[in-house]
Amino acid sequence: MSHTMPDESTFHSLADRTFARLEDLLDAADLDFETAGGVLTIELDDGSKLILNRQPPVREIWLAARSGGYHFARDGERWFSRRENATLADVLRRCVIEQGGPALDLGGL
Repeated sequence: MSHTMPDESTFHSLADRTFARLEDLLDAADLDFETAGGVLTIELDDGSKLILNRQPPVREIWLAARSGGYHFARDGERWFSRRENATLADVLRRCVIEQGGPALDLGGL
């Protein structure tokens, strides 16, 4: 897998589309979330939160969860964590379940 850092404009466009798609999926799953200043916060029924934010200097999306912090860079058509060897959709799905949420269908993320 190759990791080519997109330019800043492309990064923002990709991140905007990813966050918009994620908001649609969370809405469909009836999960509480809010977006402010490029940060997406998902609140689960047990009161815990998952926080996704953009990191423009390194062109990544970061996820903070109870289980730790995860960094995702663009790899072809997806956001991918080399450390986790997993996509943003895979890690986010796992973290939601670990924090008491439903099994989300994150296809197309």
